[in-house]
Amino acid sequence: MPAGRSEVNTWGTALYAARVDSSGDARDPAAPPPGDRAVRRRLTTEIWIVLGLSLGKAAVYAVVSLVAMLTAGTPLAEQTVALNPSRSPRPYLDLTYQLLAIGFAVLPVALALYLLSANGRSAVRRIGLDRARPWRDLGVGVGLAAVIGIPGLGLWAVGRAVGITVEVQASALNDAWWTVPVLILAALQNALIEEVVAVGYLMERLRELRWSTPAIIAASALLRGSYHLYQGWGPFFGNVVMGVVFAEYYRRRRRVMPLVVAHTVLDIVAFVGYASLPDAWLEAIGVT
Repeated sequence: MPAGRSEVNTWGTALYAARVDSSGDARDPAAPPPGDRAVRRRLTTEIWIVLGLSLGKAAVYAVVSLVAMLTAGTPLAEQTVALNPSRSPRPYLDLTYQLLAIGFAVLPVALALYLLSANGRSAVRRIGLDRARPWRDLGVGVGLAAVIGIPGLGLWAVGRAVGITVEVQASALNDAWWTVPVLILAALQNALIEEVVAVGYLMERLRELRWSTPAIIAASALLRGSYHLYQGWGPFFGNVVMGVVFAEYYRRRRRVMPLVVAHTVLDIVAFVGYASLPDAWLEAIGVT
């Protein structure tokens, strides 16, 4: 029996077992365990729900934003997108809103991990989100950040030069004592939701649905690119490339923690660097 079919059957058996009450008797003794087709249909529905609550929703909004920008009558290169905006002119109310937004944004991560643990396995160990190799994960993550980040700057510059990338303000937060900590938390939030959902969760579920390896990697990479479309075509292609690299790493190592580290480092450099560098330096690299 193919490995994928065995995993689907195992998941279906787990669903059936969950219907047994504490006394050990089945709630419906006449009902057989769900078949492959029913389990596959349930898994597919589950994927759409998880994505609809997280990155899929972001992708839809990003597509609408891109269409709006393309039909605005102004070239993409002359348009601006602000990340991490302030939510109130009152500093402590702004901080409250920022922390609430970050907290609620990571709930789909908890949902994805919960669903991956439905068969009794630890989801964090299953996708390598644990702390089993902290120093190795840190080293690999920083290395991946350099491999992705340095060429990414070049691609960004090219995109700005040819007019397919909008001007991005990486941090539009008001200056306060909590600005940098909040930006670091926002970077970690982005890393967790993107790497856990778009890589760990999605690739595990598509493997259970017996998708081919190229199709799984393509789906993960295209999803990553799609929710960056609000920044223009340049970031879309750049994030697709990043998605291929990260998905292939996960396929080989089955560890998502180094990807979370890499993504966090990339976003901290972008967010905190934007908030800290002088305007003249930012203008020199075309991000203001």
